[in-house]
Amino acid sequence: MASEFDDRVADWRPDLDSALIGLYGPAAEALADDLVGRARLALADRSADLIALDRRRLTSPSWYQAPERVGYMAYVDRFGSDLAGIRKRIAYLQELGVDTLHLLSLMQPRRGDNDGGYAVRDYLRPDTRLGTDADLADLIDELRAADISLCIDFVVNHTADDHAWALAAAGGSAYHRALYRTFPDRTGPAAWEASLPEVFPNLSPGNFTWNADMGRWVWTTFREFQWDLDWSNPDVMREITSIALDLANLGVEILRLDAIAFTWKRLGTNCQNQPEAHLIAQALRAVLALAAPATVLLAEAIVAPDDLVGYLGHHEFERRECELAYHNQLMVQGWSMIASGRADLARQAIDRLPAVPDRATWFTYVRCHDDIGWAIDDTDAEAVGLTGSAHRAYLASFYRGAFPGSFARGLPFGTNTVTGDERTSGMAATLAGVTAAIDSGDLAALDSAIARVLLLYGIAFGYGGIPIIYMGDELGQGDDAYWALGREAVADSRWSHRPVFDDGRADLRHDQATIPGRMWAGIRHLVETRRRCAPLHDDGAAVTTFDPGVPGVFAWHRAHPRFGVMVGLANVGATVDIVSRPPIDPRAIDLLAPQDESPWRLAPMQVRWITADASYATSPSAPWPDA
Repeated sequence: MASEFDDRVADWRPDLDSALIGLYGPAAEALADDLVGRARLALADRSADLIALDRRRLTSPSWYQAPERVGYMAYVDRFGSDLAGIRKRIAYLQELGVDTLHLLSLMQPRRGDNDGGYAVRDYLRPDTRLGTDADLADLIDELRAADISLCIDFVVNHTADDHAWALAAAGGSAYHRALYRTFPDRTGPAAWEASLPEVFPNLSPGNFTWNADMGRWVWTTFREFQWDLDWSNPDVMREITSIALDLANLGVEILRLDAIAFTWKRLGTNCQNQPEAHLIAQALRAVLALAAPATVLLAEAIVAPDDLVGYLGHHEFERRECELAYHNQLMVQGWSMIASGRADLARQAIDRLPAVPDRATWFTYVRCHDDIGWAIDDTDAEAVGLTGSAHRAYLASFYRGAFPGSFARGLPFGTNTVTGDERTSGMAATLAGVTAAIDSGDLAALDSAIARVLLLYGIAFGYGGIPIIYMGDELGQGDDAYWALGREAVADSRWSHRPVFDDGRADLRHDQATIPGRMWAGIRHLVETRRRCAPLHDDGAAVTTFDPGVPGVFAWHRAHPRFGVMVGLANVGATVDIVSRPPIDPRAIDLLAPQDESPWRLAPMQVRWITADASYATSPSAPWPDA
C-alpha cells in the first residue's frame, strides 16, 4: 500500500501544491506536507473493502460516466423515516434501476431550525432521530453490496452556530474564532454589504448576524444560524480536509460540495465564484485522490452559465477539480421550453457553455429539493429576441399558475421586492400540470401533463451525465398538501416539494391504468434504454445542440469516439413536427420507440433517441423503419 500511496502522491502533489500556493502563498508547502500526512493516516485506517473498491475504481476511472448510472435523490426521513427504513427501500431502488443514491439531511443538524439540514452540527454522525453510527455503517455496507453508490452533502461554506467549533468560538477560543469571519462592529459588515446580494431576502435579510456571546458580528450568508468559515485561514483547509477523509472512510463515494461557490470572500465583489473557490475544490480533490480514489466530488454550484463549467475544471488550463456538477442550465431551460413551446433559447444557452473536460460529467435533473431559480442569462435572451428580466418574470408567473393558460400550480419562493426576482417551488407533477389536471378531471390534460414530465426526464436521461430522479417523480407524486404545518415551513415554500414518500402510490407502480403506473413505466423505459445506449457514455463524448429546422424541437447531437453517434429530439411544441435536417443516416432507429414509422416525426411532448446502430435498441430484433 505504501508504494501505491507514493505513486499517487507523485501524480497528485503538483495539483495540491498549485492550489495551495494560489490560496496561501508562503504557507503552502508546509500545509501540503501536513495534508499529505493526514491522507497517509486516513489510508492506514481505510477498510479492506474500501481499498478493494479504490482499486476497482482506478482500473475503471470513468465509472461515474457510464450510461448504466442512474441517481435518486431523497430526504432520509421523507423516503424511509430513518436509516433502517432506507435499508428497506434498497430493493425498490434496484427495481427502479438506481445505482447512485443522494441522501439529504443525513448528518447531525442544528437543533431547531436548520435550513433543511444544511446547518450542520456534526459532519461525521447521523442525525440521532434517524439512527446511530452503526445504523449508518450498516446502510452503507448494504448499499455497496447492492452496487449503489452513496452521495451525501458536505457543507463547506459554513457550519451551524451550535457546531463544536462555533460553540468554542463563542466561548472564547481564539483558534476557533479564527475559523469564522467575525467583526467587532458594523464597519466591516457595512463595507462588505455594499456589494453583497441577499440569498434569502425574506427568510434572513442581510449577510451578518450579531452574536452576543462573542460581542461580534458573524458572517452568515444563508441564515442567521449558519456561520461562514474563513477559508483564507489555512486551518479551515486542515479541518475540512480531515473531515472529507473521514467521510470517505465511512464509504461515501460522492461528496456533494454544498455552497462551494460561496467559500472565498473578496471585498467589492458578490463573494461568489471567486477564483479561489476553484482552488479549494482542486485541493480537496487532490487530497482525497491520495487516500480514497473511489470518492469523487460533486460541485453544488447553481451559478450563472458563464461560471458553471469551471467547477468541472474548465479554465485557461484544464484542472482536475470536481468530477461532477449540476447541469442547472439544462434543468431551467427544460421548464422554459415546455412553458413557451420554443427551443431556441435553450439551444443558445446550452451551446454557449464550454465543453466539459473528458474526466468530468453532469448531474442532469428535472427537479431537486431546492427551489428553481430562473437562471436566464440576459445575453442569451437577447440573442433570440427576448428580454432576460421579462422572461424570468414570465416563468415565475407561469409556474405559480398566474399566467393565462398556465398548467402549473407552483408556489413562489425567495421573492425579492427590490430586484423583482422570484424563484419557484413545486414537485415536477405540480409544475407540469398533473395536479391541475387531476383537480379538473380533464383526462386529455392529464395525458399532456404526464407527457411533459416524461419529456423532461427524457432530456435529462438522454443528454448525458448521471440523470437524477427526485423522490416521488417516478410515481407522479404531487406537493405536500400540509407543508405549511411542518417544521421550518413558515415562509419557506420549498417544503411543499418535500413530501413523505407515498407508499400507496408505490403499490400502484405496476398498474399502467394509474398515474403512478404510467410514470413508473415511462421512467423505467428510459432507464433500460439508457443502459443499452453506449453513445451515452461520457468519457470523451462531444455534445452539442443543433437547429433541426423546427422551432418547437430541442435537438442535441452526441458523438463518442468509440461508440458512435446518438441524436436526441424533444418536441416541446403543441403540434406534430417533422425534423427536416437529420444529422445522421435518415434510416437510423429511435431507441425509445423502434417500431415507429419514422424517427424524425415527433408528436407533441415526444422524445426520441436516434442512433444508426440497431444493436443499441431495447429489442435487438427491432426493425429499421423506412425514413
